[in-house]
Amino acid sequence: MVSSETKSVIDRAKQIYANQLQLDLESRHVDRFVAIEPESGEYFLGDTFDEAVKSARAKYPSRLSHTIKIGHRAAFHIGGCHREWIR
Repeated sequence: MVSSETKSVIDRAKQIYANQLQLDLESRHVDRFVAIEPESGEYFLGDTFDEAVKSARAKYPSRLSHTIKIGHRAAFHIGGCHREWIR
């Protein structure tokens, strides 16, 4: 279960993304990652999830951030297929 503090960070970061960053980032940085630190409103780009998170943590080591894959509904897509299903 997600804590109320974490939920607040996620909600505020998503709001910042939708209201301030989405149009610009999706026009220039699709498929990259953005970590948003909602208290400051700053964001950190990376080619990988780890790069974006590490940049945010370097500047704000004691704060939570939320990371989004630019142009996608989720940062990661998890899926699988059993070989018998392919036939």
